[in-house]
Amino acid sequence: MGLRFAHVAVLAALWLAGAAGAALSQTAPPAPPANTGPAPPTPYVMGMGDLMNTLIQPRHAKLGIAGRAENWAVANYALSELRQVFERIGKAVPKFRGMPVPDLIDAALTAPLGAVEAAIREKDPQKFAAAYDRVTQGCNACHIELDHPYVVIKTPDASVFPNQEFKPQH
Repeated sequence: MGLRFAHVAVLAALWLAGAAGAALSQTAPPAPPANTGPAPPTPYVMGMGDLMNTLIQPRHAKLGIAGRAENWAVANYALSELRQVFERIGKAVPKFRGMPVPDLIDAALTAPLGAVEAAIREKDPQKFAAAYDRVTQGCNACHIELDHPYVVIKTPDASVFPNQEFKPQH
């Protein structure tokens, strides 16, 4: 009987090992599907230079050109657009090089932009020119503060927008 018991025990052990192997092979996770397509594109995030060049600089130029042309309606519109985009940039990029962007904008531009607004309201070209120069100086002061003294903004001496009329339309 001892031999028969040993034989049954060996057969049982073999059967259990086979059953366990079969069970394991059935519960293994499926292989991941092969990558058949291109990776999704990485969204482009504009840097501060991109934002300044594409959003701020054109509005700064349009404001100056409109004021020089004494087109107060366009100047007022350009001023509004400039303020709005500075606000949006301050929200989108709250810090740049460790500095608080909204605070920099406020310190450099709130008073000069207010002076531009007053000059536009008074339709005074001399006051506008002086206030606009202060805006431009504010831009350059901010560039210096952010270690970009080589980015020097100036009053436009010609229109870079040949497809827009800046003379007042009466």
